[in-house]
Amino acid sequence: MDDKNEQKPGAAEASAPATGARHAGGAVAEAGPGRRFSAKRKLDAVQRLMRGESLEALSRELNVPAHRLSEWRDRVLLASESALKERERDERDDEIARLKAKVGEITMANELLYAKIDKLEAGRPLAGRRPRR
Repeated sequence: MDDKNEQKPGAAEASAPATGARHAGGAVAEAGPGRRFSAKRKLDAVQRLMRGESLEALSRELNVPAHRLSEWRDRVLLASESALKERERDERDDEIARLKAKVGEITMANELLYAKIDKLEAGRPLAGRRPRR
C-alpha cells in the first residue's frame, strides 16, 4: 500500500501543507493561488454563502481569500438584479429592429454615393476651386 494511506489523519496535515478541502461527497477540492475555479464552482460557493455558511470558514475550506468570495457574491447579486430588470419583448422591439436595419441601409448607400462622388471628382483638374481675383 501507499505510505500516505497508512499515515494517521492528523499526521498528513502536520507534515504537508493542505492543498485541498474535503467536500461532503469526500472529494478533495484543489485550490490555491494558481488554481482557477469554473463558473459552476464559483456559483456553488456563492450559494453556500447565501445559505448562511460563514465567509471565513468557506474561505479556509476552499482555500480562496475571503475578499474573492465577497467579489463573487457581489457579482452574482448584480447579475441577478439585471436579469430581473429585463422586460418581455413586444411589437415595439420588432419595429425598433426594423428601423435600425433601415438606418444601416441608408448609411451604407450614402457612403457608397460619397465614394462614387470622390472617384468622379478625382479625375478633374482643379475640381471644386474658384478662380482667385
